[in-house]
Amino acid sequence: MRILSVLFLFLLPAFIFSQSITTKYEQSQAKETPTYSEIISWWQMMDTRFPTIKMQTMGPSDAGFPLHLVIVSTDGDFDLASLHRKNKRIILVNNGIHPGEPDGIDASMLLVRDIATHKIKLPDNVVLAIIPVYNIGGCLNRSPYYRVDQNGPAEFGSRGNSQNLDLNRDFIKCDSKEARSFAAIFHLCDPDVFVDNHVSNGADYQHIMTLLTSQYNKLGGPMGDYLHTQFEPGLYKLMKEKGYDLVPYVDFAGQTPESGMEAYFDGPRYSSGYATLWHTFAFVPETHMLKPYNQRVEATKALMESFIAFTATNSTTIHQLREQTKKAVSSQTSFPVSWKLDTTKTDLVTFKGYESGHKPSEVSGLPRLYYDRSKPYEKQIKYYNTYAARTTIEKPLAYIIPQGWWPVIDLLKLNKVNMQVLAKDTEMMVETYLIEDYKPYPRQYEMHHLNTNVVVNAATLPIKFRKGDYYIQLNQPANRFLMEVLEPQADDSYFAWNYFDAVLGRKEGYSAYAFEDIAAQYLTDHPNVKKELETRRSTDTAFAKSASAQLDFVYHNSPYYEPDHMRYPVYRVVR
Repeated sequence: MRILSVLFLFLLPAFIFSQSITTKYEQSQAKETPTYSEIISWWQMMDTRFPTIKMQTMGPSDAGFPLHLVIVSTDGDFDLASLHRKNKRIILVNNGIHPGEPDGIDASMLLVRDIATHKIKLPDNVVLAIIPVYNIGGCLNRSPYYRVDQNGPAEFGSRGNSQNLDLNRDFIKCDSKEARSFAAIFHLCDPDVFVDNHVSNGADYQHIMTLLTSQYNKLGGPMGDYLHTQFEPGLYKLMKEKGYDLVPYVDFAGQTPESGMEAYFDGPRYSSGYATLWHTFAFVPETHMLKPYNQRVEATKALMESFIAFTATNSTTIHQLREQTKKAVSSQTSFPVSWKLDTTKTDLVTFKGYESGHKPSEVSGLPRLYYDRSKPYEKQIKYYNTYAARTTIEKPLAYIIPQGWWPVIDLLKLNKVNMQVLAKDTEMMVETYLIEDYKPYPRQYEMHHLNTNVVVNAATLPIKFRKGDYYIQLNQPANRFLMEVLEPQADDSYFAWNYFDAVLGRKEGYSAYAFEDIAAQYLTDHPNVKKELETRRSTDTAFAKSASAQLDFVYHNSPYYEPDHMRYPVYRVVR
């Protein structure tokens, strides 16, 4: 047995070296995409054969297999800290977050193979970091029947991961091991450019590739301006030179192109919105589902080549803008945390579509939408691509989070937030929020009931903190992340994702018959409360007829009422 084991280990490198660098996509004439084991085996072979490629094992996934990170570096240096010191630009590419959309999986293999064999030159100032497949559980769950309206490949994975989560809704809440592992990968790479490859559903049109760019108003500042006026137009130009008419991600404001297109709002639950919080240029390529698989893969590869070319040419500017933004955010005094579409402002985009109409359905007999590919058209349509801040909040000097809220503290640690631990019990005057109102989703959404339309009332109070509680100064590049996860009114805050829902329920109470005498004595001793009670009775008929409501009014206005009910447990140090 020992001889066989030694022989196996001796022969394994030779076996790997004998493997073809031709991909399964090519071997099947663009009809198939590889299985999970074939993906990893192929990248292991490339790691063994080429000194410019290294595949590293990273953190766990819900599927029980680790994520991997492939680094492609022309000088054979795979240490990301060292590569940053060498002033290399890092492009992080994520594939297979929805394994039923495998275009990026195959395109990345073709791209790196062509780089390794010198068919394509990777500029010396650019390093590729590639996650070969992110949603491993979905990739293992293969079928020819998922995404019934997609044109190939023959078989592919499912959208849900091993917890049936949509991982492109999980970057802030981190219910999956994948999201937690991704945070570690992301901060290790600190990418200048982030690309998350997808396939789009929706209307039929001529374009093979659409591009969701992190919304430029939300990115904000010089980076937002550069993204809108230079980076995105530069990609369109490069793709045009390759024969592709790029168009923004197609999301019609109404039912037809005549209603215009709306820029997708990529909050930080999404990969591109998460990257925005860390001052990274982020993009979500979306090929069109009805185009043949070979066209989609080739377009994805062409777009990644365009990302490389633009980043290499504009390396100094991209680096300077990111460093400038990190520095500015550390001293920025206020942050927008909630957004709304500004429908008064529009751009124009050239849209190549097909005429559409309605005809009787062969299923229901009722009118159904159809597109007539024999009637292509090209027209200028409105593009709503301006967002305005709905809520802007002044930055505190620091936040304090009691140590009992460790799930949130763990997420902050995961995201490399600088925090201090209080060395002793301390009482401080801090700004507190009382949750006055909120509206939870009536149905679950990705294992949560999101809290929206949050209304808070701020007050300054002395609060006793304990040794071991966390003090977080807002003088760091993580400021934007902190504001958007810790301010309860933010679109994707931890409060929105139910991390603090325990404060919304009362834990203490009273027996009405016993509290009656206590309440009566309290009113005698506190005539101001008694006057408020009488005023409320005189103006609110329903209240005047309810003995329980009046008793509860006294309870709420007495020291017997628990102070932590509805009090948001993240405290703001403002002076």
